Amino acid sequence: MKNGLLAASRVFSAISTAALWLAGVGLVAMTSLVAYQVFMRYVINSSPSWTEAASIQIMSWFIFLGAAVGVREKFHMGFDVLLYALPDSARPWLRSVSDVAMFGFGFGMVWFGGELAIRGASVRIPVLGMPQTITYLPIVVSGALICLFVLERMTLRLAGEPVDTETTERAISEV
Repeated sequence: MKNGLLAASRVFSAISTAALWLAGVGLVAMTSLVAYQVFMRYVINSSPSWTEAASIQIMSWFIFLGAAVGVREKFHMGFDVLLYALPDSARPWLRSVSDVAMFGFGFGMVWFGGELAIRGASVRIPVLGMPQTITYLPIVVSGALICLFVLERMTLRLAGEPVDTETTERAISEV
């Protein structure tokens, strides 16, 4: 069973890496669009109207994808003082409580972001001509990834894998 969990964890690692690369490409694309807009405005004196809206859409994608990757890589904000004050045996429980809270937050992103996306399907973004659903889709995708990554961590913890230490990646790569 542990080998299956670790194999699934490698798949999640690949998904996380792909999301991080997409976020990086999005950052470069947004920077290029803004540079193009500045060039068109100040050099050509004819700024395209769609570049700002497109940049904001791209930015929301890379921010939310990066947030999901941050949850998997444990870069999210935390209050670790209590972890160091508790005995070692209590730490996994406190981390599990934190994971449940993060899962709830991710699920809320999927649920409420999905409602916004459904409501925005009939509305068009005027400058882009795309449905407003595109604005809320990054919230849904990021929430789903957060839920997936938190479930991975909780399942590995229940299986006795060292998910709360720096050796996690080493243990996964050895299988």
